[in-house]
Amino acid sequence: MTGLAITTVSRALGNAPQISENTRRRVHEVAAEIGYLPDRAAQRLKTGRTNVISVLLDPHEEILGFGTSIMHGLARALQATPYHLIVTPNFLDGSNVDAVNYIIRNGMADGLIFSRTEPFDPRVRLLLENGFPFVTHGRTEFSTPHAFVDYDNYAFAYEATRRLIVKGRRKVTIILPPKRLTFHQHMLHGFMTAVREAGIAYEIPDTLDLDSPADMIRDYVRRRSGEPDPPDGFACPGEVSALATITGMSDQGFTLGAEYDIVAKQTSLLLSQIQPKVETIYEDLKAAGEAMGQLLLQRIAGEPVEDLTILQSPQFGFPTP
Repeated sequence: MTGLAITTVSRALGNAPQISENTRRRVHEVAAEIGYLPDRAAQRLKTGRTNVISVLLDPHEEILGFGTSIMHGLARALQATPYHLIVTPNFLDGSNVDAVNYIIRNGMADGLIFSRTEPFDPRVRLLLENGFPFVTHGRTEFSTPHAFVDYDNYAFAYEATRRLIVKGRRKVTIILPPKRLTFHQHMLHGFMTAVREAGIAYEIPDTLDLDSPADMIRDYVRRRSGEPDPPDGFACPGEVSALATITGMSDQGFTLGAEYDIVAKQTSLLLSQIQPKVETIYEDLKAAGEAMGQLLLQRIAGEPVEDLTILQSPQFGFPTP
């Protein structure tokens, strides 16, 4: 259709610099007109690449819209590239090393993205040992660097707790992530730093964590608020735990903003819309997804891993007292 040789068309479709810009543009225009798409199986045989990015996605109910927000950001980063996204479920009770091993051994993708990292995450160890490109949502404690995008959970916990103290709360508490996850330590450190600086009373529940079902958090809060010396300030690392806390306190007749306060991490607009008295600190998951996609493309292209790390700062929006 273009009157050009097959080799020239092939190089033009691949944007080879040896082909003039006018020729490349002409070939791309004709390809768009006829709906041409390259055969991915043939490309894999030719290049050894799959043009696939695999995402291990958690069915995590605590963080509203986690999966859709991360995928939205990833899709935005990859939209002008030949890469496609494939999702593999990653279950909460384990690190899913088998899924990672399957992807590596069978060449199912050119790169991998996953979250809920552990200090010495076996998935990270396996990927590093195999030289497989990946980006994590969260950090580890390995001495060998790797690409990551993380949220500053130390800053979140510290500032949320400080805000509760400024609002005059006498005893504060926080619902922490599971102990096996890296950001448990970050959040605990931030919370403890704030309470020790202020010399204020605190408690940390030892029978539940951020992965606990909402009804379990609600029942705990309801029971604890009916016992002697209950907390009156709650740092909630997610919207579901905040809503469960409000329900439990309401069942005991306590009023938000009067007898107690909550500062919560927000990843959607839901909490602000239905409970405007809850003060929030924002985590931009779409931006995190887009950043992970961009870093992974850079890693696949061979850029040094030491330059591929991002720590997102919390976005504060406290009203002026």
